[in-house]
Amino acid sequence: MKNIATHYQLQRLVGILFLLLFSFQGAIASDFPVFEKKSATIETIKQLQAGGFVLYMRHGPTDTSRPDRVPRVDLNDCSTQRPLSEEGRKISIQVGDAIRQAGIPVGEIQSSPMCRTKETAEAAFGKEFIINEYLMYTSNLTSKEKVPRIANTNRLLSTPVRAGTNLVLVAHAPNLMDVMGYFPKPEGLVVIFKPLGKQGFEYVASIEPQQWQELLDTL
Repeated sequence: MKNIATHYQLQRLVGILFLLLFSFQGAIASDFPVFEKKSATIETIKQLQAGGFVLYMRHGPTDTSRPDRVPRVDLNDCSTQRPLSEEGRKISIQVGDAIRQAGIPVGEIQSSPMCRTKETAEAAFGKEFIINEYLMYTSNLTSKEKVPRIANTNRLLSTPVRAGTNLVLVAHAPNLMDVMGYFPKPEGLVVIFKPLGKQGFEYVASIEPQQWQELLDTL
C-alpha cells in the first residue's frame, strides 16, 4: 500500500509541476509591456550600413483564401500551406532591392521551412539561404512545441553579429508575438534588432514595405 500511495503522490507532484510550468509560460506571454512601434529613420539606415544587426523580415503578402491545412500541413507540399501571393512576390523583390540600394550589407540568411517564407527569401535575396526548422510558424504548434522555437528566436536575436554584415531572418508574425508581444504587420515588414549577447536584444525600429522608397530618397 505504501508503494501505491507513493506512486500516486509522485504522479500528483508531476501533474502539479506541469501545471505550474504552463501557467508560468502563459504568465510570461501575457505580461509583455504594451508595445510601441518605432519607424526607421535615415540614422537607422546608416547604422545598418555599418552592420551588427538582425533584420527580421515577415514573409510577403499571402493568399488568405487558402489557409494552412492544420493539422495536416506538409512542409514538402506547398499546396497544404497558405501561399505567397503574386503581390507578395513583387513586394519581396522590392524589399530585397531596397536593402541593396540602401547599401545594407547582408550576411547569413535564415528562413522558416514554410513555403511562403522560403519563396520570400528567394525573391528578396536569391537562393543562398539556410532553412531553420526552429523558425517554424508557431501558431500551428502546441505550447510544448513552441518552447524550443521561442528559445531559438531569442538566441538568434541576441547573438552578436559582426560589424560589416547583418543577419537576416525570414519568418512569421506570431513568432515575434511569442517572443516579445509584438505582432509585426503588414506582411513584408522588416523589424530591426540590436543583439546584446547575454543581455538579450534591443528592438530598434520597423520598416514597412512602402517606407523603403522614402528612406532611399533621403540617402
